[in-house]
Amino acid sequence: MDIEQIRDFYLKLDYVSESFPFDDTVLVFKVGSKMFGYIPLDREEPYICLKCDPDRAIDLRAHYDAIEPAYHMNKAHWNGLHLRRGLPRELVLDLVQHSYDLVWRGLTKKERERLKSTASNP
Repeated sequence: MDIEQIRDFYLKLDYVSESFPFDDTVLVFKVGSKMFGYIPLDREEPYICLKCDPDRAIDLRAHYDAIEPAYHMNKAHWNGLHLRRGLPRELVLDLVQHSYDLVWRGLTKKERERLKSTASNP
């Protein structure tokens, strides 16, 4: 998978926005006000960072050399994925969805309702 394919998948999820809040090389994806993934665009090898359930994160890292604790993030809750190191496409997309779902469930009811009432892309 390449970065554009991943970006397209992120943006197909409901209520997702993208921005460069840190600098012009880290593309961040949020659902509502909460970040659930980012792509450092200045890396030679395609790489994405995703939020993950801590127990699942440990299991994934044990089974896949291409998955590691995410750089500059809480290592218990964030994974970094090297996209050209043999990860199955379905797994990568499942992990993007997992990250989105974790963050969506963590939003307040008020924020979820606000998104549902104002968004044009659900």
